[in-house]
Amino acid sequence: MESTRQADHRVARFAKDLAIVAAITILLAEIVLRVYAQYSPLFFLYDDSYNRFRGRPFADDWDFKLNSHGFKDVEFGAKQGYRIVGLGDSFAYGVVPYQQNYLTLLEAGLRQKYAGADVLNMGIPATGPRDYLSLFIREGLDLKPDMVLVSLFIGNDLADPWSKPRRWYSRSHLASLLHYVIKIRPKYEGQIIHPKATYCDECPSLEAEAFLKLQKDFSDIYREDYAGLEALSDQAVSYLIQLRDICKQRKVEFVVVVIPAEIQIDAALRDAVQRQYAQDAKTVQWNFMRPTESLTKRLRGTGIDYLDLYPVFAAEGQNRRLYKPRDTHWNIAGNEVAAQAIEKHIDHYLQSGFR
Repeated sequence: MESTRQADHRVARFAKDLAIVAAITILLAEIVLRVYAQYSPLFFLYDDSYNRFRGRPFADDWDFKLNSHGFKDVEFGAKQGYRIVGLGDSFAYGVVPYQQNYLTLLEAGLRQKYAGADVLNMGIPATGPRDYLSLFIREGLDLKPDMVLVSLFIGNDLADPWSKPRRWYSRSHLASLLHYVIKIRPKYEGQIIHPKATYCDECPSLEAEAFLKLQKDFSDIYREDYAGLEALSDQAVSYLIQLRDICKQRKVEFVVVVIPAEIQIDAALRDAVQRQYAQDAKTVQWNFMRPTESLTKRLRGTGIDYLDLYPVFAAEGQNRRLYKPRDTHWNIAGNEVAAQAIEKHIDHYLQSGFR
């Protein structure tokens, strides 16, 4: 009888010791991962859901084929000179053909002055600032860029609902690692954004009613009484700060391009949206520069270098159309204006890099 009690006691003590060792091991592993993450970002902590929006590898896009990673660019080869990684949503991806995309034009302009300069287009439609951060950690860092160029679209990068409920495992670095290891990770197939066809720069992309509804759905951020704008701006900039800090640790330059929405440039479109509100018997005070002012104020406060494209687009937009009809994205002319403005803004970085 005594021996049975002693055996039970030994088993209980062993179980207790094992639990203590396990708890200490888990705690130490969590501490080690958190300390390491302070110096080098851990890719498994970042969401890869942007994959559901990216292009299908080697898919047709107008008269071009996407590269093996599903990006609208040629294959990312070995680094030859000054390298820029371009992050963004459908503006970076572009509705125009590859040859007329502003990141392609930017690369061509830079190469006339700086041999070996390249701009890698990692734009993925329907993504936002949180996705830009995740994509850079998971894929962009390995490309060893000298600069990260983030294209931030006022039209929906401040309005996209990125604030999903936080997953339980994301609160622990160790749990996140274990989740990544044991999770069945489906290989993405990717999207076909623009099938093989001849691009038409003057052809509307949407019916007039559908386009106006889309513009109205994203117009709340321009209302003076819209209380959520400041929180949206704070959240967008929080992801940019994380990107900036990661770049700073690696001596990588960081620049944000603020892309104006068509409603900020086109007075006729503004009037049409305002009439829609009037038809709904809503009295609204409008400030179509409010989102840009909210965002750029925060960027200045953080010291992040940014280029606000609104002034140049407002000026050029008086003389010619810069957005594809009923589409929200730039046409060929808009891409040309953007490429020239960006090249001028970042030129001094490359001058320093090639000395």
